[in-house]
Amino acid sequence: MSHTDQRPLKSQAANDLRGTIQVPGDKSISHRALMFSAMAIGQSSITGLLEAEDVINTAKAMAALGATVERYNDPEKGGIWKVSGLGVGGFNQPHDIIDFGNSGTGVRLCAGLVATCPITVKFTGDDSLRSRPMKRITDPLRLFGTQIDTLEGEMLPMRIKGAVNATPVQYTLPVASAQVKSAVLLAGLNAPGTTSVFEPEATRDHTEKMLQAFGAKISVEETDDGRLISVEGQHELTACDVIVPGDPSSAAFAIVAGVITKGSHITIENILLNPTRVGLIDTLIEMGADITIINDTVSGGERLGDVVVKSSLLKGVTVPAERAPSMIDEYPVLAIAAAFASGTTRMEGIGELRVKECDRLAVVCDGLKANAIAVRSGPDWMEVDGAGNEAVQGGGFVKTAMDHRIAMSFMVLGLCTQEPVTVDDGNIIATSFPEFEDLMNGLGCKISETERLQ
Repeated sequence: MSHTDQRPLKSQAANDLRGTIQVPGDKSISHRALMFSAMAIGQSSITGLLEAEDVINTAKAMAALGATVERYNDPEKGGIWKVSGLGVGGFNQPHDIIDFGNSGTGVRLCAGLVATCPITVKFTGDDSLRSRPMKRITDPLRLFGTQIDTLEGEMLPMRIKGAVNATPVQYTLPVASAQVKSAVLLAGLNAPGTTSVFEPEATRDHTEKMLQAFGAKISVEETDDGRLISVEGQHELTACDVIVPGDPSSAAFAIVAGVITKGSHITIENILLNPTRVGLIDTLIEMGADITIINDTVSGGERLGDVVVKSSLLKGVTVPAERAPSMIDEYPVLAIAAAFASGTTRMEGIGELRVKECDRLAVVCDGLKANAIAVRSGPDWMEVDGAGNEAVQGGGFVKTAMDHRIAMSFMVLGLCTQEPVTVDDGNIIATSFPEFEDLMNGLGCKISETERLQ
């Protein structure tokens, strides 16, 4: 993206945020619903799909691999996606390179999908995605017999020649990563025998839950040392209808805004409450946030409900490393909440932030400092000194490094600072949450376009 393509956004002080909203569908489940439907026999229907750039790129990728992907408009339910799959291992040779834009989840999971198919696929992405490491998936995928070529440093563009006679794999995750776990399990679907992944720390389990719904022969064993997930290869998946709940990572911005903005009372409906995704809510409640769950239910094997948030006085806490996998995408906006708490909030075990859309840990720290907020960090930790009852100055210009969550997090910061907060580009928000500005302003926020700063 060139400098002239950027659309700076400004956020300024607001009070009394009110309303009931629904955030877009969960991104993790949306990616998987498209991919698993493309592998299944028959036609699957997906309702509530997140229609943002990252997920649309996954839909295009499945079509490029030969699946039939069509969108229909329903007056009541909105977009309904129909996907006719090709069967496990049935993907076709694409005619062109597949571009995943900004989506690390999309490219890493799709690499697993094609790793044991007898085709050759080339992947690329935008500047941000091409700067992110792929070694964490290329190492285990090569164990299947897959040939993978990348740029130096295991970066995109990447060429994958699928293993014709794949070997099942037993793999232990060196770092907690649902993307790596999923890539290995998906490759194992077309390998003979049983492929297993052992994770010492639990990560998002959407892949396991959804594969089971599509009829995969998959098992999960809880041990004292971690979780062992095993999948039996070369067993067909069956089409399945999927209703995608609201994305808790997108809801996080309204949740934190409601907590830190005076006089606020917000309800966010139909949010995914999978235990591997609610670390932010758990942490905010520990900090003193007034958050309650109503209409708690289970649908499609996933827990969901409505989240009710009221403005609260927060205190600093230590967020343990073992909680990181359940809230890894929410640390930027947690840092914003921490800036308004009394005392210091310490976040441990967050080294994974350094290999996200950007080095999120460094970019968050730079953004906080630009707004006169005291912060310290190390290789895998961050400490934020909260202002408590004191005013937070704000007034900073934040460079987002093409990261959607950075942009949205600092728009939340500006709601409660003395001076407005500006981010260099709001366009990147469309990769995950195109409705962000409209939904937040509908609650009473003051987020608007502003002049480009030199």
